[in-house]
Amino acid sequence: MKKTALVTGAAAGIGRACAMRLARDGMSVGVLDLDLEGCKKVVAEIEAAGGKAIALQASIADRAQVTAAVDKLRAAFGPVTVVVNNAGISNFIAFEEITEAQWDKMFEINVKGTFIVTQVVLPDMKAAQWGRVVNISSSSAQSGSVDQVHYSASKGAVISMTRSLAQALGPLGITVNNIPPGSVANTIMFEANIDKLKMPMDMLVKAIPVRRTGVPDDIANACSWLCLEESGYVTGQTIGVNGGRVLS
Repeated sequence: MKKTALVTGAAAGIGRACAMRLARDGMSVGVLDLDLEGCKKVVAEIEAAGGKAIALQASIADRAQVTAAVDKLRAAFGPVTVVVNNAGISNFIAFEEITEAQWDKMFEINVKGTFIVTQVVLPDMKAAQWGRVVNISSSSAQSGSVDQVHYSASKGAVISMTRSLAQALGPLGITVNNIPPGSVANTIMFEANIDKLKMPMDMLVKAIPVRRTGVPDDIANACSWLCLEESGYVTGQTIGVNGGRVLS
């Protein structure tokens, strides 16, 4: 049975790679982001490769916007039974300088947004008695990160949400897993923060056992595997894709 997936933060980087990979796997894909023009470019790439996709614009922290976008996706391709919660924000700020507004914004997008998107698509998964939820967390939540206390804490919440949802939804045929990426180049988040890293790029690479930074397709590969029919016995798991930076 053909499946429909929703990928958030999909206009570029990891989200784009996940959207394109799931389309290549045969799914119809909702490409959602605040950047609608970016989404349209990704859709064009998917369609050029023979896939099916639709561009969607929404803030994941706004339930009305998410609901409208999901309704549009359903109308185009049918019930949504796969969701990749990739959209998020990040920045580097010394702990003493983080304002309450900055703390709240981090959790509003990274945690509340993931909660809203998952809750909006859940009825389709329950009706199908089948679903795949893949949350993109962060290796910073596992190791900690200087000047990213608010970001690391928000992604830690995503990991905890994953574990609890897996237990709650497993009896319904729905798996919930998370991928904490390591340093992934060619993403908006990485490029925006590269000058704030605590070490030169060559030292960063040497600190990673596989001796390279990741690329978006590394994450998309793991995402694809978690969404397979054959991966139904995998749930509640943290699948680290980080080149060995964090060892489980």
